[in-house]
Amino acid sequence: MRHDSRQNDQLRPIKVERGYTKATPGSILISAGDTVVLCTASLDDSVPPWKKHDENPSGWVTAEYNMLPGSTSPRKRRKPDGRSSEIQRLIGRSLRAVVDFAALGPRTITVDCDVLQADGGTRTLSITGGFMALLDTVLAIPETCQLAEGEIFDPKKVFSDSVAAVSVGVVSGEPVLDLDYIEDSTAGVDMNVVMTGSSEFVEVQGTAEGQTFNRGMLDAQLELATLGIQQLTAIQRECIGADWPL
Repeated sequence: MRHDSRQNDQLRPIKVERGYTKATPGSILISAGDTVVLCTASLDDSVPPWKKHDENPSGWVTAEYNMLPGSTSPRKRRKPDGRSSEIQRLIGRSLRAVVDFAALGPRTITVDCDVLQADGGTRTLSITGGFMALLDTVLAIPETCQLAEGEIFDPKKVFSDSVAAVSVGVVSGEPVLDLDYIEDSTAGVDMNVVMTGSSEFVEVQGTAEGQTFNRGMLDAQLELATLGIQQLTAIQRECIGADWPL
């Protein structure tokens, strides 16, 4: 039994509030246990300079990640660091993996993931919530918008799949799902897994912390991650409801 009485294959309680703020078309407040992240997605009807030279410019999706000063104790300084840069690149790669940029058209969507409270798993929760914020922003684009060569925008064509992420690890010799800070800080192995709703891998980040692990333990962690992603995908679908385009 884990310190918070969860089973090894059990997620922390997940809560999602859709439309949390009014300034952006996509706004998701998502929590996993005591980790809370605000994910917002903003639409810009332009593309990065390096895309403007294309004959039929397609769209782009990017992400930014930040931990607010009061999200941890002691206070986190308002200063960009290498960790935040690495995480926001991961979020951007994960979201772009399921987007058809030609179907999106010549526009940019920026997904901002701001950690309000950190207790482990902030990057994985940002991806899970960030996808829902991105989806809501795409759904808010008027279908009357035209694409290249007179095509009409169709939000259902923008996404090839959904995407979510979860952490797994080895704690006290046992593979466990969705580590909180106490578990993460003592884990012998720490891994972040990004997958699509159809159980395709997007990215796997695994590190041994003071001990090595064999193929069997790797497979056990990936099996737990797959189970967790299936549950998170079901939560995403339930949150979006009838608007789910996939």
